[in-house]
Amino acid sequence: MDEEVMREEQGRNIEEFGASLVHTEQGNIHTLTIIGHIEGHQVMSPNAKTTKYEHVLPLLAMVEESDEVDGLLVLLNTVGGDIEAGLGIAEMIAGMTKPSASLVLGGGHSIGVPLAVAAKASFIAPSAAMTIHPVRLSGTVIGVSQMFHYFERTQERILQFVTRNSGMKREDFLRLMLETGELTGDVGSVIYGEEAVALGLIDRVGGLGDALACIYQQIKERKEEKKDG
Repeated sequence: MDEEVMREEQGRNIEEFGASLVHTEQGNIHTLTIIGHIEGHQVMSPNAKTTKYEHVLPLLAMVEESDEVDGLLVLLNTVGGDIEAGLGIAEMIAGMTKPSASLVLGGGHSIGVPLAVAAKASFIAPSAAMTIHPVRLSGTVIGVSQMFHYFERTQERILQFVTRNSGMKREDFLRLMLETGELTGDVGSVIYGEEAVALGLIDRVGGLGDALACIYQQIKERKEEKKDG
C-alpha cells in the first residue's frame, strides 16, 4: 500500500470512525475516539454526535490482531448512552493483550465510566468530569418487580466491572452512585480530575503526552518480555 493510499484510508477512518493509526519509532499506536452518545441497538438522531458500537467492536478486534499496531489510545468525551453497547466496548478493551491507555477529556459520564477504566492505564485531564449515577431506562417501563430486579442486576454488572478494572472500592462507588444531595433533581455524583484519582477510579491526572508515554513504556516492556522469553 503506497503512502497516498494510506493517507486516504486514514482520512476515511478518522471521518467515519474517529480512529487513526500513528507510526513512530517507538511503536504504532491506534487512536480511538469515543464521543457524544454511545449508540446501541436504537439509532440516534442524525443531529447527535454518536459512537456506534458496531463500528468500534471490529476496530478493536483489528487492533488486537494486527501486526502493524503496537498499542491502543482511547480518547473519551462522552455523555454516556446505551448500557449494553458501552459495556460491550469496555469488555473488548479490557480483554485486549496489546498495550493500552485511556484519557478522559471533557467528560466520561455514565456508561463512559466503565469505558474510562477498561484500558491497562487510565488518565484524566484536570478539568474533566465523570458522572456516576444509577441505571436509567428511557421509554416504557413496566412497573413490576422483575423490572426493578433487572435494574439491580444491570447496576451490579457495571459496579463489578468498574471495581474489577480500577482501584475504586465498591462502597465508595455505591455511595457516589446513590448520592442524593449533589445533582439537582437527580441521584448521583459528579467527580473531577484529581478527585477521580484520589478515589482510585482513574490511575493518574494527565494529558495526551502522559497517556502516549505510558503506552510507549508498555510497548517497550512487552518487546523486552518477548525477547527474554
